[in-house]
Amino acid sequence: MSNINGSINGQFGSKLGFILASVGSAVGMGNIWMFPYRVGQYGGAAFLLVYFFFVALFGWVGLSGEFAFGRMTGTGPIGSYDYALKTKGKKGGKILGAIPLFGSLGIAIGYAIIVGWVLRFSVGSATGAMIAKESTEYFSEITGAFGSVPWHLCVVLMTIIFLIGGVTKGIEKINKFMMPAFFILFVVIAIRVAFLPGALEGYKYLLIPKWEYLVNPETWIMAMGQAFFSLSITGSGMIIYGSYLSKSEDIVHSALITALLDTCAALISGFAIIPAVFAFGLDPASGPPLMFITLPKVFAKMPMGGLFGCMFFISVLFAGLTSLMNMFEVCSEAAQTNIKLKRNHAVFLVGALVFIVGLFIEYEPYMGKWMDIITIYVVPIGAVLCSIMIYWVLGVKKIGDELALGAKKHVGNIFGFTAKYIYVFLAAAVVVLSIIYKGIG
Repeated sequence: MSNINGSINGQFGSKLGFILASVGSAVGMGNIWMFPYRVGQYGGAAFLLVYFFFVALFGWVGLSGEFAFGRMTGTGPIGSYDYALKTKGKKGGKILGAIPLFGSLGIAIGYAIIVGWVLRFSVGSATGAMIAKESTEYFSEITGAFGSVPWHLCVVLMTIIFLIGGVTKGIEKINKFMMPAFFILFVVIAIRVAFLPGALEGYKYLLIPKWEYLVNPETWIMAMGQAFFSLSITGSGMIIYGSYLSKSEDIVHSALITALLDTCAALISGFAIIPAVFAFGLDPASGPPLMFITLPKVFAKMPMGGLFGCMFFISVLFAGLTSLMNMFEVCSEAAQTNIKLKRNHAVFLVGALVFIVGLFIEYEPYMGKWMDIITIYVVPIGAVLCSIMIYWVLGVKKIGDELALGAKKHVGNIFGFTAKYIYVFLAAAVVVLSIIYKGIG
């Protein structure tokens, strides 16, 4: 099927650029502060097997579907959902498409604050200020009301500057640098950590299989949630990157490579973080405490801890910025398309909105509640809506035709059955389970 609208922002210049941008969107805080803890909490290698299964499934049909949906329509969620419903003679697609759009904006608002904390810790690691203070005190200094304004502002401004360059000179160019740098820095840290006395206990925590966890439904639920959210299948971000993809590219292959690299990022993060935490007898908690309280204590005790702390937080900064670029891009493209703003004006509008709203939730309890609402309710609903739009409204036949462009062969019946009758219902289950468990990703 031909591109309906033709992207207003051009295309990625290469397949590598597209994949690295997609990986940049997918790799985020969940890979770093949630995944390692969950692996150990839910059975080590047993959890990994379940996680790998869901990553392969969601990458194959979920990620591929969103990429194809965006490439077909040449626009973001509002235009894509509207097009899908119009193929059935229905209206209201723009309203439904606003849900995942708001999800991306909502995450960006909270995420910019968190990445601001990361920037502060990066500078503190380089100057020695982070190691000189007790980490709890250092963290509390920036998580009060209006406690992180300059760092928060710097992150928003950096994201704006990157996006002003456009798709090829901005998004693609920055991701081609930041994502390889992320992997290199984390590998170096993981190698250093391997030589710490006591690191072996961390590897045991991550890798020794506890097979009894496979009969625990919660293991499957948490692995599914971790895989789903880690791949950024939110009904918005991957659609917009797909809209910048050439018709000659094999989408399914790109989606699976993206899923593989995202999984590698999570594993490398685990091998860098958890053994270091165990080496010094600390608690491998999940969430912000792991990154901003526990790990600074690790670096304070390590030889050359300031250097390795700086490397760690810079790598996390890269992961955060590349994810933010995707969230901003979804919203700015919507402003370009629907209220006819020029690209630069749209990017500045989104940046201003993200910063101004974020100012009032810099206080950590407020920010936490905000992110809970967005990630437990808004984002999962947007994701399941997207899966329905792609595989039930638009239909397996039409999306299959799009996937066939650039591929060596047409996706088969197994793909269609899996997408329509397994993936869509699992996406719906993610919504229900996120509410029951107060978040699973």
